[in-house]
Amino acid sequence: MDISTDIWGQLAVEASQVYLSDGTVRSPFADTTIEKLPDKVLLHIFSYLSHREICRLARICRRWRQIAYDTRLWKNVSLRPEISGLHVGSLEMLLQLISVRFGPTLRYIELPIELITHTVLHELSAKCPNLTHMLLDFSTAMQLHDFSEMQAFPTKLRYMCICLSEVIFMEGFMRKIYNFINGLEVLHLIGTYEKCEEEEEEIYEVINVHKLKSATPNLRVINLYGINFIDDSHIDAFSSNCIQLECLAVNFCNKVTGSTLKTLIQRSKRLTCLLMNGTSLKSEFVMQAEWDKCALQELDITATDLSTECLVDMLTRIPSLKFLSAGQINGFNDTVLKQWMEAGTTRSLISLDLDSSDNITDEALLKFLQRHGHQLSACCLSGMPHITDQLWMSVLPLLGNCKIVVMGTAEKLGVNIHVDQLMDTIASSCGNLERLELRWDPDNLRFSDKSQKAIDILRVKCLKLRCMVLSDGRYYETVKANFERADRITVVRTTTCCRVSPYHLLRNYNDLIFN
Repeated sequence: MDISTDIWGQLAVEASQVYLSDGTVRSPFADTTIEKLPDKVLLHIFSYLSHREICRLARICRRWRQIAYDTRLWKNVSLRPEISGLHVGSLEMLLQLISVRFGPTLRYIELPIELITHTVLHELSAKCPNLTHMLLDFSTAMQLHDFSEMQAFPTKLRYMCICLSEVIFMEGFMRKIYNFINGLEVLHLIGTYEKCEEEEEEIYEVINVHKLKSATPNLRVINLYGINFIDDSHIDAFSSNCIQLECLAVNFCNKVTGSTLKTLIQRSKRLTCLLMNGTSLKSEFVMQAEWDKCALQELDITATDLSTECLVDMLTRIPSLKFLSAGQINGFNDTVLKQWMEAGTTRSLISLDLDSSDNITDEALLKFLQRHGHQLSACCLSGMPHITDQLWMSVLPLLGNCKIVVMGTAEKLGVNIHVDQLMDTIASSCGNLERLELRWDPDNLRFSDKSQKAIDILRVKCLKLRCMVLSDGRYYETVKANFERADRITVVRTTTCCRVSPYHLLRNYNDLIFN
């Protein structure tokens, strides 16, 4: 939706020309209202609004209604009201929207369980030929609609996300779409990990992964998130059929032990990203994999129970690792860091996340960062009470190329964090910073009347900063007010609703986003 530079140039020139009339200074543009703007400009303004806001604006007047219904504003549509989407009251209304408002320009759609019917899918197939991204949310389903008459399904899908239910078996639906999804490149299967209770419950395999893999031979990215029945046999199934596989994520699939890692590495020659946060990896299985022959560049083994021996064996054998998340692992200690450096396989590293690694000392971290800090784009050393502002003051000058920095712990400390000095050091050392998080408890933050100056310097020098996360408290309010006065109202956020992650640096980050 490009706006001619001539239009903006004309507006700017007219707004700047002033003349005297009756003793007052006026602009010839002063009488111009939004109604006089060209349709193209209004369309561009509307493109920054949510669909809820666009629908409200459609009630203003006939002209705005016509612009609001322009199909170019409806390329990406969510119909899940609980996740900031539109609420559609009936199937008839949705069918009308597909036909009148969405049409050939629709590229992405999210559907809740009540709108996933064979009639809706037929209509999308017929009226939206350029639909490439689809999310189907079955997570709250207690019963599926009848798909026995379904004969059509969108055929150009490249991305599909299915949010699974714990109790609804999907085979009746999946059987109908297998013939239409062989062009898929990105597949998300989202489980109910966040809803799970501690007590043991019966687990159902609600989707047949072994049949699904046969229908999707062109997958590049597979994300199996928080699915309680996913185990190593399912990883083996995908690796046997998806020769294009570049990225495999099985975060929070706690039945994955790594017993098929050796086969996965042998088969998937293009695999560069492997994310296994919160899995039940066993050291003996991990050590059997031929890491020295793999193309792996990005690895997440956070919150696994790997031994020190296993970590040393793996990290010293992966030849060109760029991204490592290995927090919350008791076995990750000074020995691992030292032998990893000595092996020389850290030369490609650009992102390091060692959250809550209490067995690593200040001295070992400082030595590692003195050697490799200059090459890092992300450095996350949070959750460690012994890493205070004193170490960060020494480390930050070494992180001149960092875009992402996470520091601090939510635990109350016996020492205070002098945040003004910290801000000065960040501003002077990390000009490329884009995301920053300070997790320290507000009671541990010490700042003075000169804080505004330190915040001003940070805001002026770190112009690329788009996200700064702080614990809710007086300092958060001070920083937020400062950025809002400079009209950067979306930058400062709280740890209650936001977390900074190095995942932004993953090569397939955009493909891995869901919800």
